Amino acid sequence: MRRNATAISKVIIICIFIAMLLSYFVSCGNASPQSQTVFEFFDTSSTIMSYANDTEKEFEANCDAVFSLLEEYHKLFDIYHEYSSVNNLCTVNKNAGIAPVQVDQKLIDFLVYAIDICKRCDLETNIAMGAALRLWHDARTAAGDGGEAYVPNQAELEVASQHTNIESIVIDRDNMTVYITDPYASIDVGAIGKGYAVMKAAELLRERGASSYVLDIGGNICAIGQKPDGNGWITGITHPDGKAEFAARIEISNVSCVTSGDYERFYTVNGVRYHHIIDKDTLAPSTHFSSVSVVCKDSALADALSTALFCMSYRDGMDLISEFGNVEVLWIYPSGEMEMTDGFKDMLLD
Repeated sequence: MRRNATAISKVIIICIFIAMLLSYFVSCGNASPQSQTVFEFFDTSSTIMSYANDTEKEFEANCDAVFSLLEEYHKLFDIYHEYSSVNNLCTVNKNAGIAPVQVDQKLIDFLVYAIDICKRCDLETNIAMGAALRLWHDARTAAGDGGEAYVPNQAELEVASQHTNIESIVIDRDNMTVYITDPYASIDVGAIGKGYAVMKAAELLRERGASSYVLDIGGNICAIGQKPDGNGWITGITHPDGKAEFAARIEISNVSCVTSGDYERFYTVNGVRYHHIIDKDTLAPSTHFSSVSVVCKDSALADALSTALFCMSYRDGMDLISEFGNVEVLWIYPSGEMEMTDGFKDMLLD
C-alpha cells in the first residue's frame, strides 16, 4: 500500500517515540523488557512490554491474544470502514434513521458502558457528536493530505449540533441491535473507544495470569501489576510546548494514565492552530488547557475523563472528578502553568 509523506513521517515519529520510551524505562534502572509493537489499530502504535521474565513462547502467546483483541475492537469501533465479517459502528451510522443493525455482544456492552460514562461526564464527552466531529475531521484530513486548509463553516456546525442527542442511540439487548433514530446523527467513539479496548486488553492479560506488563496503545498507558522488584513504573507526561522533555514524572502501578493534548493532532489555517478536541458548547477546539492527564484504574474512564476535563474549567473539572473517586489529574494551561490533584502531587518524582 502506498503511503503519503504525512503517513510516513507519522510512522517514523512513533518509532522514535517507542525507542525513547523503552530507553527511558531502562535508564531508570529497570531490566530491559520484552517488547512487541504493531501499527495496525486505532491509527496509532500499540506496544506491549513485559518485565515478568516470561519465556519467549509465553510472551508471544500473550501478545497474540492482546493484538487479536485490539484488532477486534478496532474493527467494531471503526466509523470510516466496514468489514465483511462484522457489523460495526460504520454500519450502524449508515443505517441511521433507516433500520436497527444487529451487532456483536461486545459492541452492545461497549455502547451501554460508553453512554453511561458520557452522561456521568455531563456529555462533555459525547459519543453522539459524530455529525459535528465529522466536519472537523474532514477539514483536518484535507489539510493533512495537502489540500486547502479551512475551518468548518459555523452555520454547518450549528446545524450538525442539532443532531447530537445521545438519546437517539437505541440499544435493544434482547435482539442485539443498535439503532440511531435521527437520520442525521452518527456515533464517534474517538474519546473513549481506545481506552475501552485497552481496559479489555488488560483484563485479558490478568485472566491469562500475566503481571508486570505495560500496555502503551497510542500513548494510553496501562500498568498491569508492578515490576518484579515490587516498585512501579516511572512514566513522563509530555510537555505541550515541547521545550522540555517532560512536564512531570510519576510512578504508577495497577493504573492507567491517559493524556489529552492540543499538540499532536492539529492543523493550521492562517497561522492559527486547530486541534482535534472539540468543545460541545463552542463547536470549536477547546481553549481551556493544552494538556490534561488522568490517572485511575479504569483506562476507559481515564480516556473519557481526559477529554471531558479538557473541555471544562478547572473548578468544574474538580467537581466532576469528585463524583468518581480515586481519579488523579494534571491540568496544564496554554501558559504552561499547572494545576493538579493532591493525589497526583503524591505521585510526582521531581
